[in-house]
Amino acid sequence: MNIWVDADACPAVIKDILYRAAERLEIPLTLVANKPLNTPRSKFVRTIHVARGVDVADNEIAQRLAPGDLVITADIPLAADAIGRGAHALNPRGEFYTPDNIRERLALRDFLEEQRSSGVYAAGHAPLDGTDRKRFADQLDRFLARRARG
Repeated sequence: MNIWVDADACPAVIKDILYRAAERLEIPLTLVANKPLNTPRSKFVRTIHVARGVDVADNEIAQRLAPGDLVITADIPLAADAIGRGAHALNPRGEFYTPDNIRERLALRDFLEEQRSSGVYAAGHAPLDGTDRKRFADQLDRFLARRARG
């Protein structure tokens, strides 16, 4: 299993949690971004630098992931693609995307995008807080513990 991170928009505090988990459990962690990243020196952490452009990092992740991998992303279409390929998707707020909730999330995303493009104001997400960080760390730990048990 590999953990893939849509790293351009991933908060630094979430990356730090992932670095520690990769080291502790010796799990490959790959961050994909369109800008260079500073990561800790580790044989378990690597980066892939992609060209700038819409969905370039997302497409790189989608092409490389395997069934059972974990994708860390707030990008709902990437999460849907990952689920469709047999992988798992977790957002930085600690919420797993599932086959049961991803269609609803895609529909809501499309609706909000339509509202924004028609000039209707739609507020963005609130800043990540301590509750979000804890929820993410807890969900990640539970997921990795289940994977370790087989």
